[in-house]
Amino acid sequence: MRYVITGASRGIGFEFVQQLLRRGETVDAGVRAPELARRLEPLLLEAGSRLRIHPLDVTRADSVHAFAARVCREPVDVLINNAGVSGQWVGLHELDYEDLARTIEVNALGPLRITSALLPALRHGAGRKVAHVTSRMGSLSSNTEGGAYAYRMSKAALNMGVRSMSNDLRREGLACVLLHPGWVQTDMGGQDAPLPAEESVRGMLRVIDSVSLEHSGRFFDYEGAEVPW
Repeated sequence: MRYVITGASRGIGFEFVQQLLRRGETVDAGVRAPELARRLEPLLLEAGSRLRIHPLDVTRADSVHAFAARVCREPVDVLINNAGVSGQWVGLHELDYEDLARTIEVNALGPLRITSALLPALRHGAGRKVAHVTSRMGSLSSNTEGGAYAYRMSKAALNMGVRSMSNDLRREGLACVLLHPGWVQTDMGGQDAPLPAEESVRGMLRVIDSVSLEHSGRFFDYEGAEVPW
């Protein structure tokens, strides 16, 4: 199977790459900056041609088109839209609206750009799955604390976008799901997070493996339980 992963140089994305390569899969890894791509280079020694690393800035149309031109030369079985930023976690009166706009650009618009650009290859793949790493913090019914406007709003927008996408692509036999990874021990999650990246990704891969068209448009956590909207 051939997987495409965005935001693949660190944290959850890096762990996706590692676990998929151990399974014997082929991975195309999108990485925002060349200096970040170096973190993946040791994996090339083991994986060889099963790992390909590409520059990708999900906020730039030219970068997305160049990425798609390289990746779409062959069918894509599974796309994992993982690239994301946390934005500033501040209260209403401290909001930086440029930061808010950038967070929405990366977290909500980026996955739409990537999915749309890779559709030709996804249509020819055997897996026919698109998984989007979101967060329970984008759930309206779960928000009882407020704050974190940029992150919450960007993930809520992504969730709605994927619901629409799932309806649009269902007729083509493509399944789209949302995944909450848990509070994970990464640069973004911080040292207090209880969940190792290895456990989170192992669970999300189990969910992705089990996804069929009947699951399209649904929101699951890394253990396979549905998350309220």
